[in-house]
Amino acid sequence: MTERLPPPTPTLLARLGPAVADYPPGSVFGPRDAGSYEFVWLLHGSARWVCGDLTVPLTPSALLLVRPGMRDTFHWDTRRPTRHAYTHFRLPAGPGGAEPLDDTGWPVVRDLTGRGDPMAALCQYLLALGATRPPDWERHAEETLRLLLFTFVHDTGPATGTVSLPEPLVAMAAAVRSHWSDGVARPLPLDRLARAAGVSESTLSRICRRHLGVSPVAGLERLRLARAEPLLWLSSLSLRAIAVRCGFPDAYHFSRRFRAVYGMSPSAFRGLPPESAPPSPVTDGALSALLALVPPSQPGSADGRRF
Repeated sequence: MTERLPPPTPTLLARLGPAVADYPPGSVFGPRDAGSYEFVWLLHGSARWVCGDLTVPLTPSALLLVRPGMRDTFHWDTRRPTRHAYTHFRLPAGPGGAEPLDDTGWPVVRDLTGRGDPMAALCQYLLALGATRPPDWERHAEETLRLLLFTFVHDTGPATGTVSLPEPLVAMAAAVRSHWSDGVARPLPLDRLARAAGVSESTLSRICRRHLGVSPVAGLERLRLARAEPLLWLSSLSLRAIAVRCGFPDAYHFSRRFRAVYGMSPSAFRGLPPESAPPSPVTDGALSALLALVPPSQPGSADGRRF
């Protein structure tokens, strides 16, 4: 796996955004030779961005990154006025400062409509900073740009970056998510999981062991145990109440299985701060891909402690 290095901190070119620009129908901007990095996103209308042999259609759902040295042209909407936002910035050289930054593998455009994706909100915040310019706004803009660039380059939004799972596991997860939709993570027998996945029990077990490293039932038990973590830390629910919400018949069975996986009792775990607690059985490794399809529970409005 390629290491995801933190992006260098951008230097904002404050005289070149964040700001908006309006173009009348049929306008063309370019060709130009880009001298800095530039994020461009449409607010109204559409456009075509042309760079060499590459043509990219632009709509308000797209975020474009222009890199220095690109010779490009914008062809704005021929039927209606277009408004777009932009911000220019520079980046330091690569590690050590001796070599130019290698951005050849970076994407040109990303979608802004992914569920839970932060890029659209970051773009809006950049525009707000550029419009109001509060004290120290440039530093805030550069930190926002750094996060936006990292998300853009590495595609780290919640809907992406997870391990690709075969269709039977996706179907199984959908059935589990529906079964747990009332907030109680009840166990599901293997035959029911296999029917939901559309394969035999032996096939589902083989697929799970290959992709998740555990059997279907054991994998779901780890998900159920992991759902107890926020309930232990962030609520005052009794162990019995937590056991029930995690699909165990009583506190005894819950505590026994919790100790087997975490190496300590739920009560001892509850007394530890998160940074000192044993690792979750699902957030690392292959089971994290399944966790993304069956989100963990939340403590809700129950009274509890906050770290």
